[in-house]
Amino acid sequence: MFTHTQKLFAGTALAGAAALAVAVPALASSPSTEPSVADASLPPIVETYDYPGAARILEEKSIKLVRGDGHIVLADCDSADKTQIKVQVTRGPDEQNKPKLFCFRATSKSGFLTLEVPRVFYIETADHPVSAKLTTDAGDSETVNVDKDDFKTVGQGLGKPMTTLVELRVTG
Repeated sequence: MFTHTQKLFAGTALAGAAALAVAVPALASSPSTEPSVADASLPPIVETYDYPGAARILEEKSIKLVRGDGHIVLADCDSADKTQIKVQVTRGPDEQNKPKLFCFRATSKSGFLTLEVPRVFYIETADHPVSAKLTTDAGDSETVNVDKDDFKTVGQGLGKPMTTLVELRVTG
């Protein structure tokens, strides 16, 4: 004892199922003229952690920002901002128009940034301790730990030959 509405609904559902049963095999067997996304030769999406805008920064400031996890970023130096990591460098005669102080902001209690900052003189921290890896042109390398709210004279500040900061790590 079906009502008129139930019979109408059942008939419509059966007609739709029959149409779908005919259409699906037809779609599966018909060749497509457009390539699918899977067929396209797109490169896979892989995070490389390359620093955005690195080429422009190298040209403007003579420091090379290579890659990082995004938790240490280059920032405008602000003497009122007591949370910045500061890196002081010396400049050669041909670089007098380039900055001598670079500031970084740590956005987490851990993070890393691979970079190349030549002629490092000192590193100053604020609210995060850091570990800094330095190399010299002579091939020597060292890692210096700078406590929270402290600074350390490094590299050329200690009379060492050309010293380059190659990595910063926030350690707490």
